[in-house]
Amino acid sequence: MRTPQRATLRSQWLGQQLRELREKSGLLLKDAAEYLQRDPGTVSRFESGFYPIRRPDLLALMDLYGVSDPQRREALLRLSQDVWQKGWWDGYVHDVAGSMIDFVWLEARATHIRSFAAIVVPGLLQTPEYAEHVIRVNEPGASPDQIKRWLELRMTRQRLLDGDTPPRLSVILDEAVLHRQIGTPAIMAAQLRHLIEYAARPTVDIRVLPFRAGTPAGTYGTFDIFTLPDSFPEVAYTETLAGAIYIESPDTERFIRAYDGHESLALGPADSIELISALAEEWQ
Repeated sequence: MRTPQRATLRSQWLGQQLRELREKSGLLLKDAAEYLQRDPGTVSRFESGFYPIRRPDLLALMDLYGVSDPQRREALLRLSQDVWQKGWWDGYVHDVAGSMIDFVWLEARATHIRSFAAIVVPGLLQTPEYAEHVIRVNEPGASPDQIKRWLELRMTRQRLLDGDTPPRLSVILDEAVLHRQIGTPAIMAAQLRHLIEYAARPTVDIRVLPFRAGTPAGTYGTFDIFTLPDSFPEVAYTETLAGAIYIESPDTERFIRAYDGHESLALGPADSIELISALAEEWQ
């Protein structure tokens, strides 16, 4: 069965910019189509992100729309290249929802990832045993092969933290995450020790929002914020039972305020690790 076509997050960004440039130039779809010697439907698909534009057509449209600034042209070309470029995550496109592929791409592109975890440890910091139990809880009807592929994807995502230029990873864990049993006590102890190991890395910052801090800055649950290179917007992500939601800057400000508010109430890095270490001993 053929997989339904979908517009990726990056192709939507490029299409949105092309539409804005065309409208700013006072041109209609048919004008752009005539210039490219294509039909208006094709240009419309470029702008919706359902058909990624190729470099020659993008160069032609930038000329038509009067995009002369070298930095703007280069940013659009880089985004176009990213639309066409295949990554390791595309090998899982048939195994997970398209929104998850967008999430993995954001992780791979981000220079800084901020994560607030209210229920479980974030995927980038999960041990295999902990991750498998989380997956089984969220997908009770999944087959063993499906669980194996999802676990494989989650573990492969973690390799970005071991790369030559890993992103900064800032994580705030609600204290409940450390007390909530996922799997056996031994799995919990190993997971907390795993957090301590990663917290020792210069690019990883782990803090705990303790119960005694009182009411947190927001009660909306887990979310992530991705800071990307200059050619991309900042993106916030939150997941619901109805699916994933992506929010682009400037609408990410609400998420940033919530994260900063949580951070202001959280323990410092040293005190956080001390608490995690104590709870790891209790779980042992």
